Amino acid sequence: MPFVRISLLKTVSKNDRKKISAAIHHALMAEFDIPQFDYFHVIDALEPDDLFFPKSYLGIDHVADMAYIQIIAGSGRNYDQKKQLFAAIANRISEVTKIRKEDVIIILVENGGKENWSFGNGEIQDLPHIK
Repeated sequence: MPFVRISLLKTVSKNDRKKISAAIHHALMAEFDIPQFDYFHVIDALEPDDLFFPKSYLGIDHVADMAYIQIIAGSGRNYDQKKQLFAAIANRISEVTKIRKEDVIIILVENGGKENWSFGNGEIQDLPHIK
C-alpha cells in the first residue's frame, strides 16, 4: 500500500531510475512486508535549479546527486522497522547507482489505514494484507 515519490536530477539515467525504484520496492517488501505487486512509484526528474539542499546538515555532507524519497504508507510499523527500511533503501541505492547513501533523503508519511486509499474505481478496496 505504500505510494512512493522519488525526486532526483534529470541527469540520473533512466536505467538508474529503474534501479532506484526497484531498490525501494525490494526494501519495502523485506522490511514492511508489502506484497510484490503493491508497487506504485512516481519519479520526478528535476533540473539542477529545482533541487535545493544544504552542503552539510546534521554532520552529513551532501553533493548535488541527491535523491529525495517520500513514502506514504499506512501506520503500524515500529521504530526498528523504519530504521531498517531507511538503511536498506540508502544502502541498496548506493550499491546500484553512483548516488551516495549520504545523499538519499527519506521521508515517511503515515496515514490511518486502508480507508485512506483507493486503488481504482473511486472505491475503498478490501486489502486482505492490511488489518
